[in-house]
Amino acid sequence: MPSATSEKTPVHVYGGPTTLIEYGGLRFITDPTFDPPGEYPMPLPGDHKLVKTDPSPVTAADLGTVDAVLLSHDTHDDNLDDAGRAFLSEVPVVFTTESGAGRLGGNAHGLAFWETAELRRPDGGTVTVTGLPARHGPQGCEPITGDVVGFMLTSEDLPSVYVSGDNANLEHVKEIAEKFAPVDTAVLFLGGARMPFAFDGALLTLDSALGAEASGILGARRVVPAHYDSWAHFQEGREEIEAAFSEAGLADRLDFAR
Repeated sequence: MPSATSEKTPVHVYGGPTTLIEYGGLRFITDPTFDPPGEYPMPLPGDHKLVKTDPSPVTAADLGTVDAVLLSHDTHDDNLDDAGRAFLSEVPVVFTTESGAGRLGGNAHGLAFWETAELRRPDGGTVTVTGLPARHGPQGCEPITGDVVGFMLTSEDLPSVYVSGDNANLEHVKEIAEKFAPVDTAVLFLGGARMPFAFDGALLTLDSALGAEASGILGARRVVPAHYDSWAHFQEGREEIEAAFSEAGLADRLDFAR
C-alpha cells in the first residue's frame, strides 16, 4: 500500500502516458493522449506505424481545470496525439523539452536538464518544476528518437513527485537520485517499448525489471506505472510489472492508480 505521505498526492493514470497529478492545489497532466484507437505513420524510412489499441478512458473535457502539462516530448504520437495537441492551448503552461517548446510555441516552456520553473499555489506557496535527464533509447539514439525530458515536482511542505517520461537510461536515474532521493512518488513510464527495426530491438523505455531497479535507486515510497498499455509496441504489461517488483521485494510500493 502507498505510504501515508504518498496518499497526500492524488495520481490517476488514464491509459498510455496520460496521468493526472494533483499537487499543491494544482492539477498537472502528463503527455496528453485522448484519440480513439488507430494508426499513426512514423517519420522513418519504410511503412512503420504506431498503433493505438485501446480507447482513452477520458476525454480532455472530462478532466476539468488543468494548470499545467508535463510533456516529455512532442514528437511521438503515443505521447502527444491529435486530441492531446489540441488540448495544449487550453492549459496555462506546457513544460517540455527546449526543442519542443520551439516547435509548439505559444504557452510551451522549455526546460533544460536541471532547469527549474515555479508555479504559484492557490494557498500562496509555490511548486517547483525541475526538468530532469531522460534518454529515449540506447546511447546515441537522440538523432532518431529526439529529445526527451523528465520532471520533478517539489514544494516546501509536500512530498516529491517524479515523472520519468520516456527514459530508458538508469544512469540518468542515478543522477536524479543523487539530487532528490528519496522520492516519494515515482510515475514511471514502463512497458519495455521496443521496435524490431530500431536500434536492433533495444529498449526505448524502461522495462519492468529496470523499473524495479530504478525504484530502488530512487528510494521511491510509491511507484505509479504508466505508459505500459494501449499501444502495440509495448512488450510488457501489468502482469510483468507486478512480477518484476515482487521479485525485487518492492511489490508493496506499486500503485496502479486507476
